[in-house]
Amino acid sequence: MSTPKSRMQWQALADSMSINGSAFIAGEYLDAQSKLTFDCISPIDGRVLAKVASCDEADANIAVQNARETFKSGVWANLAPVKRKQIMIRFAELLEQHADELALLETLDMGKPIQYSKAVDVVGAARAIRWSGEAIDKIYDEIAPTAHNEIGMITREAVGVVAAIVPWNFPMLMACWKLGPALATGNSVVLKPSEKSPLTAIRMAQIAIEAGLPKGVLNVLPGFGHTVGKALALHMDVDTLVFTGSTKIAKQLMIYAGESNMKRVWLEAGGKSPNIIFNDAPDLKKAAQAAASAIAFNQGEVCTAGSRLLVESGVKDELIALIAEELKSWTPGHPLDPSTTSGAVVDKQQLDNVLGYIQSGVDEGATLNHGGSQVMQDTGGVYIEPTIFSNVDNKMTIAKEEIFGPVLSVITFDGMEQAIEIANDTIYGLAAGVWTSDINKAHKTAKAIRSGMVWINHYDGGDMTAPFGGYKQSGNGRDKSLHAFDKYTEIKATWLVLE
Repeated sequence: MSTPKSRMQWQALADSMSINGSAFIAGEYLDAQSKLTFDCISPIDGRVLAKVASCDEADANIAVQNARETFKSGVWANLAPVKRKQIMIRFAELLEQHADELALLETLDMGKPIQYSKAVDVVGAARAIRWSGEAIDKIYDEIAPTAHNEIGMITREAVGVVAAIVPWNFPMLMACWKLGPALATGNSVVLKPSEKSPLTAIRMAQIAIEAGLPKGVLNVLPGFGHTVGKALALHMDVDTLVFTGSTKIAKQLMIYAGESNMKRVWLEAGGKSPNIIFNDAPDLKKAAQAAASAIAFNQGEVCTAGSRLLVESGVKDELIALIAEELKSWTPGHPLDPSTTSGAVVDKQQLDNVLGYIQSGVDEGATLNHGGSQVMQDTGGVYIEPTIFSNVDNKMTIAKEEIFGPVLSVITFDGMEQAIEIANDTIYGLAAGVWTSDINKAHKTAKAIRSGMVWINHYDGGDMTAPFGGYKQSGNGRDKSLHAFDKYTEIKATWLVLE
C-alpha cells in the first residue's frame, strides 16, 4: 500500500499535471468543430485549469454517427459477453492504477476533498465498471412455457446508441454508474459531462481505449447543456438518453425526446430527502453523526442529502446540539489537505445559490442555529460553512426546494403518522432515513414513505447490488444492481412453431 500523500505532495503533482480539455471521438482527442473553448476554473482557488472544447450540435452529429457505425459493425456489440467482461475488468484495473491522477483531477475540478476523491469516487467508479463487467456473462435469457410444438424465446439486445448526460457533483462515479451497464450490454455511448467538471470523463475515455475498448464505442463531448446536451437529446439517431441532474432539466429532456424520435429517457433527478429521528432512536449520538455527514459530505452537493431532518419533539434540542458539535469536524478546509472533510462548492454560481437559500430561510422565519456564512475568501475559492436551521415549516422554501449545499432544515413532529405525512409532503421521493428502536415502527414508516431508498438506523447505505433511484419527480429507472441493465437493453420475443 502506498504512503498517503501530504498536501504539499498533492500540490506538487497538481502543478506538474498536464490537463487535456479536448473532445474524444472515434478514439481520438479533437477540438470542437467550432474551435470554441471555455475556461475550466477550479473552485479551490479560482485558477483556470484548462481550456475545454465547447462542443455543440456539429460535434454531436459526428459523435453519434460514429457511435452508430461502431455499433452496427459489431466490433463491440457482437463480442461474446465473456470477452466484453475481460475488457471491462481491465478498464476497472486501469482506473485503479491511475487513482492518484483521477482523484486529483476530480478535486481540482469540483472542489471535493482529495481523501474522498480517491477513497470514494475512484474506488466507486472502478467498482461500478468491474461489477457490471462481471455480471454480463451471468445474465440469462428466458424460454417461455409453451406447448410441446412451440418455442418462445425472450432475449435481450443492446439498444444501440446511448447518450449519457452526467452531473458535476460526482462526475466520475455517476459516469461509471451509467457506463458500466451501458457498455457491458454492448452499446456505443456518447458521454456528455457537466461543463462544471468535465476533466475526469475526458481522461477516462483514453484509459478505456488502453483497456481494449474498441475506438468509437465511448465518445466524450464536453460542453454546455443548452448546446451539445440539447443536441444529443433531440438527435434522431440516439436510442436511449440517460441523465442524472436537476428535476428542471430532466423535464426538459423528456420534452426533447418527445419532439424527436421518442427515445427512451431514464432520469435520476432531484431530492429533498427526509431523515426521520424518533424519540426512541437507539443511539442519538450516532444519529447526530449520520445527520451531520448526510448534509455536509461533498459540501452538501448530493442528491440524497438528508436535507430535511425530521425530529420528534422529545429529542429536538439535544439532537440539534449534538449535530452542531459534529459539524465542527466538517469545517471547510483546503481540498488538497488529506485531513480536510469539507472542501469548496463547485463554483461561484452555486455559492450564490446556497447563500440565497440561507437568506430566504432567515427571511421566512426559520432559526439559524449554526453556520450560514461564506469562509476562506482569501483563497480565491468558494467555501461555505455547514448550516443548521431549526423551527422550519415544511412549506418554507428551504424545506421544499433542493439547495444542493450544506443547509440542514430541522422540522419537529409528534408521532409516526405526522412524521410520515411531512416526509411525503414533497415533489421528490429519492431517499429517506428512519431512526428507531421499534422494529414495527421502522417497517411501518419505511413502507409508508414514497421513496426509492430507505435506510434504517443509518444513512446512505447500499452497494452495487442495490438499485439507486426514486419516486415522483426524483425520476425513473434505476442505477446500480441488475435492474440498471433494463435501461440499456431491448426485450425481444421470438416465437417458433415446430412442424
